[in-house]
Amino acid sequence: MRNRIMAALLGAAAALTAASAPAAAAPQFVYSPYRHLPLDGAAASANALQGLDAKALSWAFAVGECGAETWGGQPGKAVAAAKVPQFVAAGIGYIVSTGGQGGIFTCASDEGMEKFIARYDSAHLLGFDFDIEAAQTPAQIDSLLARLVKAQGKRPQLRFSFTVATHAATDGSRRSLNPTSEAVLAAIRRSGLRGYVLNLMVMNYGPAGSKVCAVRGQRCDMGASAIQAVLNVHMKYLVPLEQIEVTPMIGVNDVAENVFTQSDARTVARAVRDMKLAGLHYWSLDRDKPCGQPATGADPRCSSLPGVAAGAYGRELGKVAP
Repeated sequence: MRNRIMAALLGAAAALTAASAPAAAAPQFVYSPYRHLPLDGAAASANALQGLDAKALSWAFAVGECGAETWGGQPGKAVAAAKVPQFVAAGIGYIVSTGGQGGIFTCASDEGMEKFIARYDSAHLLGFDFDIEAAQTPAQIDSLLARLVKAQGKRPQLRFSFTVATHAATDGSRRSLNPTSEAVLAAIRRSGLRGYVLNLMVMNYGPAGSKVCAVRGQRCDMGASAIQAVLNVHMKYLVPLEQIEVTPMIGVNDVAENVFTQSDARTVARAVRDMKLAGLHYWSLDRDKPCGQPATGADPRCSSLPGVAAGAYGRELGKVAP
């Protein structure tokens, strides 16, 4: 049954890909796990880079006002001074991610945005990601977009993505973006920002039901749901597939009954490749290893799944990389 469902979803995705006009300027494809920078120090980060299979990493999360941002309480200036040379020396690209769950990133001036971007600038900087989940006002979102439009004119090579929450309804409603996510998309379109990427958080759907996910048995099928979320956003909001990417949460999600397995990883990697999406990420590099002791819920330092080897998710999801 699951194979038939997946074949139908991937068939629909292939048909949409063939029928869709390409974006005016398709964004650069990026495969980059997230790493929660405040979790460890410089030495641990350097060791992680040595064993990293990916060619890029997304740093999480800068919060506060642009130019005066912090990372888990650490000043942006100090983080940039430590991390930028480290990544340049390792030859690894990076995306600077802002906001996140419970975090707010704002930008009220062009000067602040220039200071923010310049701080992390190097030949290995791929772009910036803005994870907007709640609390920002419409005025703050509009202000951020106005700053980005000007920044794009000065640095057209940079990639700008927006990480938003989504559902994956299979009841025919195409329910996907929540009100905050819809407000972000509307603001992007008003601003005139070119070649933006909408990064869908394909995670934490909640209790299984056709209003929120693709159901298999008594649970959300996380692989099928990720594909459905993309299809819903593409069809309901007319966002080109080339400007959509996805970020699953590997292992046990914050909603503990939502579990992203290695099989789901294979399904999502194949779909991203076949649908020619803009990118694939996962939360997080820190979690791609087994827990030292039994875990009953999501753990920031492990997948919370017994019997899953270290790096297993990265090896599956990384197959999407060119």
